[in-house]
Amino acid sequence: MIDNFSIALTHGLLLIAVWRLIHRPDLDHEDPPEPDAEPEGFHVSRNQPDA
Repeated sequence: MIDNFSIALTHGLLLIAVWRLIHRPDLDHEDPPEPDAEPEGFHVSRNQPDA
């Protein structure tokens, strides 16, 4: 009996936490990332000769 109660209690608390997280308004809004001042990556500029 105690085992079933503890499992139901923990699952119920997790369900409440998920329910509250799903209905937060700030989860639907994300600011775009700021562009890098100097881009990095594997892209090779076509204006420079190959090394």
